[in-house]
Amino acid sequence: MQLRYRGISYESTPPSVEITQTEAIGKYRGLDWRFYGMKKAPVQQATLDLKYRGLAYRTNATPVTATPPVSEPVNIPVLSTGDKARSLTIAHSRMIKKRQQAMLLRLAQEVGFNQGISDYWNRIQGKIHPTFRATYDRSAAALS
Repeated sequence: MQLRYRGISYESTPPSVEITQTEAIGKYRGLDWRFYGMKKAPVQQATLDLKYRGLAYRTNATPVTATPPVSEPVNIPVLSTGDKARSLTIAHSRMIKKRQQAMLLRLAQEVGFNQGISDYWNRIQGKIHPTFRATYDRSAAALS
């Protein structure tokens, strides 16, 4: 059968399937119905050289895996446990100071000091009061 797709003509040959009649006979809505089976199993299609939008590719081709280049190991400095604890404590203190500064700005806006308070250079400095650290901190539920 002659077919045409996007200006390209080609000959279509539909696959023919050889069938055999089985002994299974049934009835469907009062009519006799015979079941058929294939004589032999279908054969897998051959590998084809195809082109799509100008790029050639093959069907049923095994993919080529690129081997990554072997790089030399890089020595990464490892922090000691004390250094890790120190950096975590400093980061946690910074976070608390940021929260305190945000609370101070919100309070100043509620009171009516909204002009220039955010440009104030003197941020929260110094030690954090222990009660503030104990009461205004991440909750344990946030970590789960």
